[in-house]
Amino acid sequence: MMLPGFTGSKEDFTLLHRPLGARGYRTVAVDGRGQYESDGPEHDESTYARPELARDVLAQAAALGTRVHLVGHSLGGQIARAAVLLDPAPFLSLTLMSSGPARISESQRQRVKLLRDALDTMTMAEVWEVMQAMGPPEEAGAPAPAHGPEDPVRLRDRWLGTRPAQLLATGRQLCTEPDRVAELAAVPLPFHVLSGTYDDTWPVPLLDEMALRLDARRTVVAGAEHSPNTDQPLPTARALADFWDDHSVPPRPYVR
Repeated sequence: MMLPGFTGSKEDFTLLHRPLGARGYRTVAVDGRGQYESDGPEHDESTYARPELARDVLAQAAALGTRVHLVGHSLGGQIARAAVLLDPAPFLSLTLMSSGPARISESQRQRVKLLRDALDTMTMAEVWEVMQAMGPPEEAGAPAPAHGPEDPVRLRDRWLGTRPAQLLATGRQLCTEPDRVAELAAVPLPFHVLSGTYDDTWPVPLLDEMALRLDARRTVVAGAEHSPNTDQPLPTARALADFWDDHSVPPRPYVR
C-alpha cells in the first residue's frame, strides 16, 4: 500500500504497479484525505491533522483485509510513520521513500511557505499559474514530461482537485514535523529507507543517518532525485520487491 507526497496522488506510483505485479505483489496506491480524487473539506484545516490522516491509513489498510507492506513517499512517509506509531499491527514492513526524520530543509520550508501564502490569497487555478512560472517546491514535485504517467493537463487537474485546506495543513506539518525516529525504532517492524542520489528536501546524508538509527535497509537509486518512483521506476520497484521478499513473515507482536 503506497501513500503519495505533498501535492501528489496515487498516480505517482503508476510506473511501479506492473513491475511489482510481475514479482507477485498486488499493489494499491491511495489518495489521502483531500488529495485529488479523495473527498475532504475545502477550508477546515483541523480535519487534516496528522493523527486524522494516520487513522485514515489504518482504515485503508483494514479495508484491504490483509497485512500490508506500507510505502510512504515524502509527506506520505511521515503520515505512514504516524500510522505505524498508532498501530503497527496491520503492517508487514515500512518503507520511507525520500522521507526524512523531521521537518524539511530550510530552502524547502521557504518555498512551501511561499506556496501557503499564495493559497491564503489566491484561487487554486491562480496558484497553479504562478507555480508554472516560478517552479514548485521540490516537495511539491516538478511537472512530469508529457510521455510520463501524467501529462501537464492531468497534473493541473490533480492540483485543482486537491483541497486547499489539505495543502495548508500538510504544508505546515512538513515545516514543523518533530524527529520521531527513536519512537519508530522501538516498533518491531522491518524498515527500509529508499531515496535517490540527490534530495534537497531531506539531504541524503540525513537519510543515511536515519537508516542507521532505524537499523533499516538502505537503498540509493542511481539517477533519481526526490521521486525515485517516477525518476527510476524499474530499479525502485526491484528494490521494494527485494525488501518485501526478505520480510514476508509477519513480525512479532508489538507491546507498548
